[in-house]
Amino acid sequence: MKKNKFILYIVAVVVGVIIVNAISGSVYQRFDLTKDHRYTLSDATKSLISDLDSPLIIDVFLEGDFPSEFRLLQTEVKQMVDEFQLESNQIFVNYIDPIKDEATRQQYIEELTNAGLEPYINTDNSTGKVTQDIIFPWAFGSYKDQTIKIPLLKRSITQGLQEQINNSIQSLEYAFADGFSKLVNAKEKKIAILKGNGQLDDIYIADFLKTIKPYYNLAQFTLDSVETNPQGTLNKLLDYDLIVSAKPSIAFTENEKLVLDQYTMNGGKSLWLTESVVMDKDSLYNAAGTGVSIMRDLQLNDFFFKYGVRVNPTLVKDLISAPIMLTIGEGSQAQMQPLQWQYSPLAASNPNHPITKNIDLVKFDFASPIDTLKNGIKKSILLRSSPKSKTEGAPTTISLDNVTQAPDEASYNLGPQNLAVLLEGEFPSVYDQRVLPFKVNNFKSKSQKTKMVIISDGNVIKNEVIKNRPLELGFDQLTGKSFGNKEFLLNTVNYLLDDTGLINIRAKEITVAFLDADKVKDSKGTWQFINIALPLIVLGLFGFIFNYLRKRKYAS
Repeated sequence: MKKNKFILYIVAVVVGVIIVNAISGSVYQRFDLTKDHRYTLSDATKSLISDLDSPLIIDVFLEGDFPSEFRLLQTEVKQMVDEFQLESNQIFVNYIDPIKDEATRQQYIEELTNAGLEPYINTDNSTGKVTQDIIFPWAFGSYKDQTIKIPLLKRSITQGLQEQINNSIQSLEYAFADGFSKLVNAKEKKIAILKGNGQLDDIYIADFLKTIKPYYNLAQFTLDSVETNPQGTLNKLLDYDLIVSAKPSIAFTENEKLVLDQYTMNGGKSLWLTESVVMDKDSLYNAAGTGVSIMRDLQLNDFFFKYGVRVNPTLVKDLISAPIMLTIGEGSQAQMQPLQWQYSPLAASNPNHPITKNIDLVKFDFASPIDTLKNGIKKSILLRSSPKSKTEGAPTTISLDNVTQAPDEASYNLGPQNLAVLLEGEFPSVYDQRVLPFKVNNFKSKSQKTKMVIISDGNVIKNEVIKNRPLELGFDQLTGKSFGNKEFLLNTVNYLLDDTGLINIRAKEITVAFLDADKVKDSKGTWQFINIALPLIVLGLFGFIFNYLRKRKYAS
């Protein structure tokens, strides 16, 4: 009887194990128990990869034996790719160490560098011996006949490596999702680059256009036809989702302003890079080394004022600023040296907005402060100068000689000045209750919900040009430093046009805990004792006591 019960028990256990395995094989569930939900993909990312109809290949070059900071980034990259593969069986990954094989190392380095994958040179002298590691924190994404590069490290000129790694981990999902979007989504939205009012020539916004081209359809749009066919011009402009006006220098007519106003009333988005004071750094490079700043009236004051902002006709001077290269000394002793140039504020970003979260400082040149006015439109300050700022009226004489003189720091006491503002909501028409300069079909006095960004310096979008070749936006050729202008403008355009929620991935907060290098160095001996010597002492003590008690027991 007992034997039968035992057999039944064994059979029940075997059947139970089989049932549990069958259920677990068909039902799969993962749980993200991290506090910040770092391994939970957003809905926007899931929608990008859930409907892939061809293999999406990811080649990750962050492979090899790295310092601890990069090992952490390496681990997070693999975790993120695993999440992608669990979401879609069309995603395949290759982990490649480009410098593992000495025979092909130099060839790999040259090929990747030529493809735009700039290596990170990590210098380590913690052991007293200086060593350098070449690291490629990049990935390639390939889908159908397209290949794009995906940056895995967010570099910064103002942050240490740990902060850069932290920001990179926070931005990993966005970096991959942004790349996937370029590969998977067809370009649907259209951007009009406004011309005809003295805006920058294409060569000076070439890198900006190159940056946004993978996402959107671009076209030039001139308002010249407004005077002869204003309604037709408005109808054509309404075909575009966003207009960009890059540093206009010729005043807008009332007809042009009405077209732009009604474009906004119909839900059109706008990016304005405008100036109230005329001054360019190039105008200072003359025999006298001086120039005069003058006010610029683009006839847009009432336009922006109605929407709730005012670009003041003054210049911001900031002690936290980019350098200017000047020749110091005479004759054979003359040398080019970087000196702080208070007219080039390095604007700090709003850490709580997805446009500016985790971006580097944005470089301005001769920027004006922006006031915000109370109305029904939501306003978000995106960029502002440092607390050590002041303003200077126009007209005024500006001299390069001022650079060599120590600034009066006590006078830089006006606090942060707004340099870029986002407007969101239902805009009132500038021409409500006014005589219209021309008859508009279906005139609207209030807009649909829409967005507008106003930046008080056209140079933010301007790339340098050397020998008729445009340089990267945000790169200062004289100092060799790169600033956050490109990322800021790309994020701005994406935010203005993003209907999928992809830009909100940037707002994801992930806390990364790093070891304090100084504390590790100071307490190295203590922890070595605790981890190595102490266990041996405890084990020896236990053996001694055990042996003593054993002898005592059996001796008696």
